[in-house]
Amino acid sequence: MSENPHKIIPELTLNWELARDMLVRFIDTEVKRAGFYKVVVGLSGGIDSALSAYLAVQALGSDSVYAYNMPYRTSNPDSSIHSHKMAGKLGISLATVDITPMADSFFTIKPEMDEIRRGNVMARLRMITLFDSAMEKDALVLGTGNKTEALLGYTTIYGDNACSLNPIGDLYKTQVWEMSAQFDLPMEIIAKTPSADLWIGQTDEDELGISYETADEILFRLIDQRLSIEEAVEQGFDKRNIRLITQRVKKYQFKRMMPLVPKLSSRTIGGDFLYARDWGT
Repeated sequence: MSENPHKIIPELTLNWELARDMLVRFIDTEVKRAGFYKVVVGLSGGIDSALSAYLAVQALGSDSVYAYNMPYRTSNPDSSIHSHKMAGKLGISLATVDITPMADSFFTIKPEMDEIRRGNVMARLRMITLFDSAMEKDALVLGTGNKTEALLGYTTIYGDNACSLNPIGDLYKTQVWEMSAQFDLPMEIIAKTPSADLWIGQTDEDELGISYETADEILFRLIDQRLSIEEAVEQGFDKRNIRLITQRVKKYQFKRMMPLVPKLSSRTIGGDFLYARDWGT
């Protein structure tokens, strides 16, 4: 077990061996239930994708996990270094697909785009690459987004939040760090500053305006414990941070849902008809 350099939140500490076993069984069961035996994953050099790839290898074996590093010309070189280190540790195939030509051809016709719009394009180009590779490999796309990002809307819809299954989607960011340390993932990946690496100097926490540790402590109380804003303030949390988080959770609900469908029939997709297992899978 590695020493986790991040703050551990006692309320979010789990039985990590049990959690790993549950997530491994989830991947194995759901991939095979869909009629597949392999997955593709974007291995960015960050801890979320590293943990997702680790769990996939535990579930399916290294020969059934295909990783892709998809840099843009301004990407931090450390991202590629860390991707290759993680792939080597897991013994999985890693291909590099430079998205620069694809992105720049689009940016040329949209020269007014700001950094956020450009970042969204890059995130969606990466997902195009993964879904095409999944078709080529007869595989499913494995997600790498954590619960904190999803709740705060810190995702690109049809970009990094697009996948066929997401094993770490119910783990807060601080839990991702803690779980990764439990199973000896590379410490330089665990300890690095979280970044989507969409432009030079970009970091998650600067964009969010709050640290992941603080966000997770507040989200756990508002979401899991269902405390009111007033009750969270009484526990000592800054009201401005609570307001920031609640506003983001409400604003970005649409990113956490399938497209809305108006109900006209007795069983509506996404409403009454929810599970493929209704049909015997």
